[in-house]
Amino acid sequence: MEEKPFPAWSWSVEQCLKEFNVKLDKGLSYYEVEKRRERYGWNELAKEKGKPLWRLVLEQFDDMLVKILLVAAFISFILAYLHAGESVEAGFEAYVEPLVIVLILALNAIVGVWQETNAEKALEALKEMQCESGKVLRDGYMMPDLPARELVPGDIVETAGWR
Repeated sequence: MEEKPFPAWSWSVEQCLKEFNVKLDKGLSYYEVEKRRERYGWNELAKEKGKPLWRLVLEQFDDMLVKILLVAAFISFILAYLHAGESVEAGFEAYVEPLVIVLILALNAIVGVWQETNAEKALEALKEMQCESGKVLRDGYMMPDLPARELVPGDIVETAGWR
């Protein structure tokens, strides 16, 4: 199959029929369905386990810029410690810069975990919205209640029948 510049959902009916080598009045044969299922797999979103919170937090620090900032905070702490040892007046003021860097990194991790958690919730909501079955034309016969996971590219689907 030749790659088209736009995704299949934007093609005309004629383009889809030609590309997927299917007849509008017959649909796909059972043999063709099996071949396409072998090629494309089942029509379902992959189910992944949610990551534990500690892993989400740890992943927020797996970035080169964050690692550089961690090293900068560490060096800044060492310099603040050495400077604080020289004079008693330096005290807490010497540690302000490294604490600000660490605070920024912590806030960045919190925001990153929050965004990733929201993305996972949105994906779960999409999975809940998936249609469970529909009317599909195969071998010239309308199958009134075919499970959606059994669809393959090229199936002729009656969209009004989806629930």
